[in-house]
Amino acid sequence: MRTRVLAGNWKMNFGPAEALAYFTELEKQLNARAPSAPPSQVAACRVIFPPAYALGPEIQKAAARAHVKLGAQNLHWEEKGAFTGELSGATLKSIGIEWVLIAHSERRQFFGETDETAAKRLSRALTLKLSVIYCVGETLAEREAGLTEAVLARQLDAFLSVLRGKLPAGPAILSLAYEPVWAIGTGKTATPDQAQQAHAFLRKKTAVSLGADDAGRLPLLYGGSVTAENAAALLAKSDIDGVLVGGASLKPDQFARILET
Repeated sequence: MRTRVLAGNWKMNFGPAEALAYFTELEKQLNARAPSAPPSQVAACRVIFPPAYALGPEIQKAAARAHVKLGAQNLHWEEKGAFTGELSGATLKSIGIEWVLIAHSERRQFFGETDETAAKRLSRALTLKLSVIYCVGETLAEREAGLTEAVLARQLDAFLSVLRGKLPAGPAILSLAYEPVWAIGTGKTATPDQAQQAHAFLRKKTAVSLGADDAGRLPLLYGGSVTAENAAALLAKSDIDGVLVGGASLKPDQFARILET
């Protein structure tokens, strides 16, 4: 069975006080819907990626009460050094952070992330046994030009080059998120069928490199204007194992409804 991953990316929103208030409300929303289950009985991995200044121990505890893990939105491939603005994976792990987001489209679009640097970040994360959501996806211009599969193949090659033909062993979770750039923050969403088509392509291509068994175990997430209204239809598709939620993850009531799926 593939692991379900339900994740939220806060991007550059919410400070520590707002994060504490959020998780208090999220816990309340979840408890109002159903009795709280022990973490071992929660059916999916629940992760939120706040800004780095909202990853402290009190916020981790508040998130844990809602059975949510916290993750970092980025990490550098070196342990330390003259890399202003970057985050050390080893330091993140030392403060209790177990998840990282790599190669989000905004990192690629605005901050110079390339397939090469994304692969280096992934390699570092796997060395540290961190759980990873690694992002791929095409722009509107690329989709309209019929280049969706070519773009995904190129981005996936960088991802697969780090794995060297085998999924990493151990408790850490490695997942791949398909986030069509044209559907992020635009209100447009790939239809469930469009999303499934892209996910099926990713599954088929990973099978060539990893083999059918490992490719079948790799969780694939959809990200791109996911809402409480469309999450269930997306997750019903055979190759969609989770979601990476943007704007809707900023609203505790909306995210609670997504977690219920």
